[in-house]
Amino acid sequence: MIVDSHVNLHGERFADDLDAVIARAADAGVSHMLNICCNIKDFDAVVKVAEDHDHIWATLGTHPHDAKDNPDLKAQTLIDMAAHPKVVGIGETGFDFHYGYSSREAQISNFAVHIEAAHETQLPLVVHTREADTLMLDTLRRTGAGRDYPALLHCYTSGAELADWAAEQGIYFSVSGIVTFKNAHDVRDRIKAMPDDRIMLETDCPYLAPVPYRGRRNEPSYLPYVAQGLADVKGWTLEETARRTTDAFFRLFKKIER
Repeated sequence: MIVDSHVNLHGERFADDLDAVIARAADAGVSHMLNICCNIKDFDAVVKVAEDHDHIWATLGTHPHDAKDNPDLKAQTLIDMAAHPKVVGIGETGFDFHYGYSSREAQISNFAVHIEAAHETQLPLVVHTREADTLMLDTLRRTGAGRDYPALLHCYTSGAELADWAAEQGIYFSVSGIVTFKNAHDVRDRIKAMPDDRIMLETDCPYLAPVPYRGRRNEPSYLPYVAQGLADVKGWTLEETARRTTDAFFRLFKKIER
């Protein structure tokens, strides 16, 4: 059995066939899934998927792209909402300066609120980082990520300096379908150096479908291809990959009973 640590099953892309998608995931050996909240306004829809399925859990937060939508978000709001029994993480949050959908100032403010909530609740902070290595490293170092609160760098595609520091601090990583992309040599180099006991799998569906489904709508049933990609990079068997990544997931997301 394997675990998909990052899905987005509550959106329009799965509105017509969600039950079938979840059934296919089970048939593919996916035992648990973590449904990710990317905007507070979507929380009810995110958590409903988790409430309706015993093996699906949820996070709570606002993606850096949408930071502009929640300018007055307070940490206490997240802390209170995180008491929901199905909420096991804070985020997805962080920095993304590639598209500039939200200003730098809005992203910094938004991220700070999520960090405060993670520190208070001790739920893992699910971090998105793109083209922001210096600021991300400074922010995580200053706030004690890995030491004062647990954190996960999801779908990691950033540089070696941030990855090496995060590894030293006990921060976790997740690997997506990018590991299977033909030209993703730098990503595979980063993955090879990640701590063996702090790596987990994700699809980030409906995005980033692995080869041979690249370009299609991604779904959790494709997770075995991500597992194979990780196994190839690390020199592990599929059985070892399943065991290591599943153990890492439950070690980080302690609120979930295994």
